[in-house]
Formats: sequence, structure tokens, C-alpha cells
Amino acid sequence: MNSLQFLADHGAMVLFWVILVEQVGAPIPAIPLLVAAGALVGAGKMSLATVLLVPVAASLPPDLGWYYLGRFKGGRVLGFLCRLSLEPDSCVRDTENLFHRNGPRALLLAKFIPGFSTVAPPLAGIVGMTAGTFALYDIAGTLIWAAVSAGVGALFSNQLEQLAGLFDQAGGLMLAGLIVGLAGFIGYKFYHRQTFLRYLRMAKISVEELKARLDAGETISVVDVRHPLALELDPETIPGATNFTLEEIEHRHHEIPRDRDIVLYCACPNEVSSARTAFLLKKKGIHRVRPLEGGLDAWRARRYPVERRATMVVGG
Repeated sequence: MNSLQFLADHGAMVLFWVILVEQVGAPIPAIPLLVAAGALVGAGKMSLATVLLVPVAASLPPDLGWYYLGRFKGGRVLGFLCRLSLEPDSCVRDTENLFHRNGPRALLLAKFIPGFSTVAPPLAGIVGMTAGTFALYDIAGTLIWAAVSAGVGALFSNQLEQLAGLFDQAGGLMLAGLIVGLAGFIGYKFYHRQTFLRYLRMAKISVEELKARLDAGETISVVDVRHPLALELDPETIPGATNFTLEEIEHRHHEIPRDRDIVLYCACPNEVSSARTAFLLKKKGIHRVRPLEGGLDAWRARRYPVERRATMVVGG
């Protein structure tokens, strides 16, 4: 029995469990399976209703679960999910950017973006999107995802059947090649991340040192580099801090004074946004810049004073 025939015989069950496990958070890509299911639709061996409705039935329960966890547990859920990613820092920033620009519409394309499909539901809960709005856009996004993926499979159904035949003939050799390729990709990502983390060990400033120097009256500019969405969700800041995001460097770097120490802080894994901003500012000729070790969380953990920034109500 070839692989496509197995999917034709057990398609609904296989689709359901693979998509369910992916949406729970496991790094199992479901798109190739949906493409293969689309090929079966094109060959008349699977119904279109199965390919469209099974993904909704499989993804909605875990998506709602993550939504409510985000709503009641806040940013800790997002941080936990992003730490499971090979690129947790990009995960945080990318999800914030997408939701800030598109609001609920980001859910329509969420499942096409690796990592974002799992992070989007808790973020929707964190920003206060209503459950009804979330469910509507989540279902619509799942249907778009399933329809497009299956449509590609149906369009190339003949070629995919030939590919499945080659895969069955090659057997273990092709499987071994796929495993080696996947291991190589993960290894490259891990190496790249460790190299970047070594760079992050640049001279940082501790919250104790910053507090002592501020109390001593030293002239230090403290810059909050969190994303605007993060500021809306958590309006507490270090007193006197200005907001200056990573994305604004090209247009606003001239606002940063050159005659004093600059301390950057964020609320992301490993202070990555701070370190990246520091790196880009140094390229602009601003060299007296240091990330705050532990960021805003470390400052608050010492019970140092904070102030609240005026925020807009997040719609949804």
C-alpha cells in the first residue's frame, strides 16, 4: 500500500490528529499532509468536505484553549511558547508586529506562518479580543489554510502521485535523507542562535548598578525598546524612560544623545531586542550604550519604582 493510499483509507483520522498535535504546539508541519489530501481530492479519493472541516474540528479546541490561557495567564503563556521555538526572540517580535498592524485579520493567515499559528491564539486572548471574534477569525483562517493547501495538492495531483510512488520505492533511503536534512536545519538554527547569544554577552548593566547611578544623580538616558503592543499590554516603565523601538532606529536615532550613557531595556528572552538595538545604534555612531540585564522584569523583581504610561484601549 503506498503512502497516498494509506491517507485515502485513513485520511480523516490522520488529518485530525496531526493538525491537533501541531496546534497544541508540537513542531509537526501539517501543510504537507493537507497538500497530499488535496491531491486525493483531485483524484476523487477524498471528499472536499473532509479536507475543509476536519482541520476546523482539530484546530479549534486547542486554539480556544490557548486563547483562554492567554486571556487569564497573560504574557507568561506567550513567553513559554516562544521559548519552545528555535528563534524565541523573533517569535515574540513577529507576533507583536503582525497583531499590531492587522489586529484580528492576522488570524486569517496565521496558520501559514511557522510558529505563529500556535502563538497567535494566546496573543489574541492577551490583547483582549472577544471570544466570538477570535473564534470567527480562527475558523475563517483555518478554512483558508486548508483550502489553499489542498488546492495546491489538487492542482498538482498527478505529480504528487508520482512523487509518492518514488517515495514508496526509495523507502528508508528517502526517509533517512529527510531526517538528515531536518537535523541539519535544526543544527544550523541552533548554531546561529548560540553564536548570537555569545554576542549578547556584551557588557550589560545590572539593575542594581543602574538604580545606584540614577540615585547618585548621574545623567543617563533610559530607553524602553519594547514593541508598542507590549506597551499597551504592560504600561509600566522605569521612571523617566523614553520609548524607542527597534523598528524606528533608522528614522529616530538622531534623538538619542551622544554625550551620556544609554541604557536599553525590554521584556523579551535574553534581552535580545535591547541587544539588537544596541548593535544598530553603535553602527549609527552611538557607542555608550548597554542593555539592562534582566530587563524590566529584573527591575520590578527588586521592587524598584515604576511609572505607568497612558495607554489606548485595545479593540477587538
